[in-house]
Amino acid sequence: MAQQPDVIVVGAGLAGLVATYELTRAGRRVLVLDQENRNNLGGQAFWSLGGLFLVDTPEQRRMGIKDSLELAWQDWQGSAGFDRDDEDHWARQWARAYVEFAATEKRDYLHELGLRVTPLVGWAERGGAHADGHGNSVPRFHLTWGTGPEVVRVFLEPVLAAEQRGLVEFAFRHRVDELIVENDAVVGVRGSVLEPTDLDRGRASSRNSVGAFEFRAPAVLVSSGGIGHNHELIRANWPADRLGPCPETMISGVPAHVDGRMLAITETAGGRIVNRDRMWHYTEGLHNWDPIWPDHAIRIIPGPSSLWFDATGKRLPAPCFPGFDTNSTMKAILSTGYDYSWFVLSRSIIEKEFMLSGSEQNPDITGKDLRFALRSRLAKGAPGPVQAFVDHGVDFVVGATVAELVEGMNKIARGPHLDAADLERQIAARDRELANKFSKDAQLMATANARRALGDKLARVATPHRILDPAHGPLIAVRLNILTRKTLGGLQTNLDSQVIRADGTPFPGLYAAGEVAGFGGGGVHGYNALEGTFLGGCIFSGRAAGRALAR
Repeated sequence: MAQQPDVIVVGAGLAGLVATYELTRAGRRVLVLDQENRNNLGGQAFWSLGGLFLVDTPEQRRMGIKDSLELAWQDWQGSAGFDRDDEDHWARQWARAYVEFAATEKRDYLHELGLRVTPLVGWAERGGAHADGHGNSVPRFHLTWGTGPEVVRVFLEPVLAAEQRGLVEFAFRHRVDELIVENDAVVGVRGSVLEPTDLDRGRASSRNSVGAFEFRAPAVLVSSGGIGHNHELIRANWPADRLGPCPETMISGVPAHVDGRMLAITETAGGRIVNRDRMWHYTEGLHNWDPIWPDHAIRIIPGPSSLWFDATGKRLPAPCFPGFDTNSTMKAILSTGYDYSWFVLSRSIIEKEFMLSGSEQNPDITGKDLRFALRSRLAKGAPGPVQAFVDHGVDFVVGATVAELVEGMNKIARGPHLDAADLERQIAARDRELANKFSKDAQLMATANARRALGDKLARVATPHRILDPAHGPLIAVRLNILTRKTLGGLQTNLDSQVIRADGTPFPGLYAAGEVAGFGGGGVHGYNALEGTFLGGCIFSGRAAGRALAR
């Protein structure tokens, strides 16, 4: 860059791109550093399903969903469970501001950039059993038409156009190792130049250093992501008192570059990290049969009908149903002393209810191909990517009978062998409840409720049937693993995305946005996420940072 940049952005993921977009709209010069190559622009967001938490939208109203800011805020507070006066001080304010954004400007802001959502609104993280507790009271998960790559595109294209105008310069394979602090303010960065690579997006790259750098600017924005692939950091911060013992086996839902390095670097410089023990990992992880990064995991986004058993073969209690309460289910699974669990379901359930998280696992929606999407989603049989996992995945077992199914499950179990008679007894007990339209089985009641939502009935929830009915067979079992994903705590920031120091004051010259800042304030989600909120948190905090820095 011919002149000194106005802002250095550390990390070219979604939050960094959004901030850069806002800065260039105001005519500011931006230097963007990233330890990966140009192929990785957009970071983890590119691989996402593209779900967005939106409130009281035209899509909801067309489906007969009555949503409001008041209901969404009630759900957010009940899920977040903010209980730390100091560490949650800014997080509470970010949470309120974000929910207001989701209920007012967010859809229009993205729509003006060219982003569109599909007409069916999904019902994610349905929660527990109380109106003021955890979970979404109504469907709010708006799926981007084009998934994660489209969310990235609408910000990346104007940033690349600004690059052509000379407002943006990228320095790829530049790994920041130190924030430069002079006169109590951050004035730049130092680090290592990593050896060049032309690896495809997501592939783990070399960390060999071939040089050093130093850049200076009036302000530095840290937007480097969380700790999702750094299992050592996850283990060090795992909340055993809340969730149980840290899993021995974990598979990674994010690429290797999501390493959390900038958290410690920023803390060393004087920034404050809060809510280290708050994380969001998934219980429905699959080993990817065609991996891109090390320990590559894919998450099942399930409908509510599969029966969920722990490693010992006991059905999980309410509200530990598929898609309802992630952290309660995590605790129930780990309380057995094992780190995996099982879905047991029918062919009819997998055909209707299994969706795989990830842009590459949904080529019809990612490619914005309406005809392909209709054929894929309405055709008989499981969607192609799902069937590929059934055919090739190490976590899937298919059997004509429970005895045959359990024989296969025991071959891949990492713990106790299951008893076929006991498993069949539990499935049969559930099946008997289907003789009437009503039931005492909490999962069947929840499934009936789900089918009252039009989107679920049309696209996500199978018609209730006996799992042991041969007409709906064969039987399928899925070994579910713990999949690492999101960091809910992070650098504490005020509403202008300025990093807060240990004494509670803003750190001059230092800003943070996205997952490294807990998506705002050092933990906007509290203890739980309502889903569709991670991309939105990157957008909202990146936007706040960019606009504050532009001022």
